[in-house]
Amino acid sequence: MTTTQGVDTTTTRAAGPTIVTADREAEPADGAPRGGWLDAEQQSHWRAFRAGTALLLATLDHELVVRTGLSSHEYEVLVRLSEAPGRTMRMSELADGVAHSRSRLTHTIRRMEERGLVARAQCESDARGVNCTMTPEGWRVLVEGAPIHVQSVRDHLVDVLTPAQFAALGDAMSVVRAHLTTGACAAVALGCDGAADASGDAAGDASGS
Repeated sequence: MTTTQGVDTTTTRAAGPTIVTADREAEPADGAPRGGWLDAEQQSHWRAFRAGTALLLATLDHELVVRTGLSSHEYEVLVRLSEAPGRTMRMSELADGVAHSRSRLTHTIRRMEERGLVARAQCESDARGVNCTMTPEGWRVLVEGAPIHVQSVRDHLVDVLTPAQFAALGDAMSVVRAHLTTGACAAVALGCDGAADASGDAAGDASGS
């Protein structure tokens, strides 16, 4: 018997009301998923992905905070700014680049400003826009932290997999990212991110990250 999320997939249920999610209808709430339940192999892969991703990101974030004082979100902001002309980006472009909601990015940038890592200023070419620029202090922190973070990525992911496995992982996640950043899926994803902003940023403020 194969189960998913504690659901007995061998049980047959009567059709129930449909649920509309994103831009399409889901199967009846008390029925089987549209594509069917996960088989044993699919369920094994899914659980391995969930557990591995959670452990990897938690480990990388912990090592980054302990060794550099930067959260993973702050580090990614500095990386993106370092790659931009003049180490400056529009806030809207930065939000898209780091896959954050704009509200979440605003909170992150505010904390970084307080630490002197970045500075915001009105966009000269568009009064409605706001630019974010990496400061010399932000550059110093990134230069010191980058080798530490990259080594962690190598230790816990890149060098653990074969080149073929790592390439396959990147290809697969590119497909997933494209799916989640287009159409109705993008709106749903941003909504979930926005809902998590308050709790996530409150925790960040409390920890001083």
